[in-house]
Amino acid sequence: MASQSIDLIDLSMLKTFEDIDQFEAHIAAKEVECSEKIYDLMKTRDDIEIQLKTISQRLSSLKPVEAEAEHFAEVIKSTAVLAEDVSAKVRQLDKSKNRVAECQQRVNDLLDLQQCSEGVATEMQNEDYEKAAGHVHRFLTIDETKLKHTARDVSEGKNMDASFHKLHHAEEQLKLVVSSKFDDAVREEDVASVERFFKIFPLLNMHEEGLKRFTSYLSSKLRESSQKNLNGAKITKESDKRASVIYADTLTLLFEGIARIVEIHQPLIETYYGPGRMLTVMEYLQKECDFESKQIIEEFRKNREFNKKIQLVASFMSNKSDNKIDPKDLDLVLSELTLLNARTELYARFVRRRVLSDIEVSVTDEAEKAKKIAFLEKLMKDSETLRTMQLLLGQYILLEQYFMAQSVQKAVELDCLVEASGEDTYVLSSMTDDVFFIVKKCIKRSLGSQSVDGVCAVINNACGILESDFADLLLNQLRQGFPSGYLDLAQAYSVISASFQQGKIQASDIEKSRTQFVAYLNNTDVSMEYVTSLKSSLDKSINESFGSNLTQYEKDKIASCLSGLGSVNIRLKSVSEFGFSQLRSSAVKPRVKPWLDTFFHARPSYEIADEDFMDESASMQTLISDLDSFFKSFKVCLSPSTYEAFVAMVTNEISIQMEKVLFKIKFNRIGGLQFDKELRLLVGYLTSSTTWSVRDKFARLTQFTILLTLEKVSEVSDYWGKGPVTWRLTVTEVRQILSLRSDFRLDDIKRLKL
Repeated sequence: MASQSIDLIDLSMLKTFEDIDQFEAHIAAKEVECSEKIYDLMKTRDDIEIQLKTISQRLSSLKPVEAEAEHFAEVIKSTAVLAEDVSAKVRQLDKSKNRVAECQQRVNDLLDLQQCSEGVATEMQNEDYEKAAGHVHRFLTIDETKLKHTARDVSEGKNMDASFHKLHHAEEQLKLVVSSKFDDAVREEDVASVERFFKIFPLLNMHEEGLKRFTSYLSSKLRESSQKNLNGAKITKESDKRASVIYADTLTLLFEGIARIVEIHQPLIETYYGPGRMLTVMEYLQKECDFESKQIIEEFRKNREFNKKIQLVASFMSNKSDNKIDPKDLDLVLSELTLLNARTELYARFVRRRVLSDIEVSVTDEAEKAKKIAFLEKLMKDSETLRTMQLLLGQYILLEQYFMAQSVQKAVELDCLVEASGEDTYVLSSMTDDVFFIVKKCIKRSLGSQSVDGVCAVINNACGILESDFADLLLNQLRQGFPSGYLDLAQAYSVISASFQQGKIQASDIEKSRTQFVAYLNNTDVSMEYVTSLKSSLDKSINESFGSNLTQYEKDKIASCLSGLGSVNIRLKSVSEFGFSQLRSSAVKPRVKPWLDTFFHARPSYEIADEDFMDESASMQTLISDLDSFFKSFKVCLSPSTYEAFVAMVTNEISIQMEKVLFKIKFNRIGGLQFDKELRLLVGYLTSSTTWSVRDKFARLTQFTILLTLEKVSEVSDYWGKGPVTWRLTVTEVRQILSLRSDFRLDDIKRLKL
């Protein structure tokens, strides 16, 4: 290795003794390194020799294994060659087997052909058309080209051609005979023969022809029964209990007739024509259905003077005419329209269910299935029956909108004051019950149409009338205000109640105005309850009417329309708030302020001595007595929830007015305790006057009294920002209230850290 290193060094680079010394040192180091490696290798010499010896011994034992492996390779190779030979022979044998089977089939076809040729003539002569058709059907399953080729090979070509000619002739002849016999059976109304020859058509590969002729026959029977039912409807007397819906009944009978045809004959068709034929059958039957339903609807329009009514309503609603129809004249027509649409929807669902079920069973290819389903939807959508009902539905929505609007207007025109029925008696306006009865009736009637679009349209119309016309009417009545002046509402209500019994109003104009204002305020409150009840009732009715037939899109659409009732309540709430604001400015505020002034004037100062502290405050008792009379005068004429809201409004007004006065009064601690006592009496009374909590409205005043009853200013820190109480007073207001205490130093209040 030293010599190798020297060879790799360019000696011409050694120019000085120092370079030579460094080179020598490098060679010496390499020599030492090589010596160490040689020593290490020599130490493992014995182990390497033992391993080499072991390997040598094992190599000798591997020679037999090598020989055996070579032998196995030869065996596998020969086996593979043998397997390939056997496989080739098996394929050849399978091919021969198939040829033998094909030969056997052709021999059988030859024999069957001869038998069919001989048998068809005999059966035709004996008029056993079923067996003759069976022979022809067997003949039609034979591959004519291959069979003729076989016949030429066995020198039977002439006989074969004769048989084929005879059978082709028999086929054509049998087709003519079966078609003729079927037509004869139809003319003679021989039902058994009709079904007999109907079963023969598929044996002659005349599936479409058989279905067409059979459905034409069924359509003729359907036409007869439908015309009979329509003629019966025309002569129905008005006194008949079904006279108002006779055309809906007639259309129903038509649909039931089609359903009966499907129920009875679908098993027959599936047995002899195979599954997957209902779409074709319904295509033929739907044409007859369209024709008959069109006649029924035309007769409905004529007998009910429907077109005239539509024209009058449309002209009136577009402000083109002043002529209008009494909504009562539309009531029965609207009911029959919903029934007509409901029966059509039920029929359409029946057709879709039957045909889709048949498609699912008979078609496995998804593309073909989708194509047939699309054709079914197009068939139903484009049918004259459904298009006519869509037109009728749109006209129904127009008439229902007119009926609702005019009926509501009539209810408003006939409006009068009435007493509410039930445990609580209070004054109401009659139009509230009438309007919501009309709205509920119209929406419930639309549910009978079984049309989601129809129901949504009527709900939207109802929401529009309630949110605009009805709410505006209530608002306009409340805008007239509550007459101020001397107030004895109980007396006014007694006069009005007495006039109910006498049949005429004898009260003064002011008494009538006050009672009317209260009645419309009650109307607003009761209307909100009715809207909530209506929405709950409709949720239940819609589920009962449609069941599981609704898609998710239709459910969302109905839910969106029902949410419009929530908007109605929002509008009514704003009307109610306006009414209360009128009542506050006219009746509450003008009385609360003088009562509180009297209360505070009765005690000129709250800087009192211990001996002046009173458990019973005469001035507070007077205030409570005034409030009690005031509440009683309204309680007799307000609805329960309106009265509760009224008490809450009065309570809020007392709190506001009292707070304004308190900021002008000086207190000492005894005076603060006195006011705290009086405030508790007032809160206790007001709490007993309503089921609502009034303590929240006195929260600021309660915290006011806490500050006024402190022994020293520093105690504020024991309350402020501690405990579960949320302080309603600001820091500035706290300092201002503390400054009302004449015994607190202003410097201490200013130094207070809050």
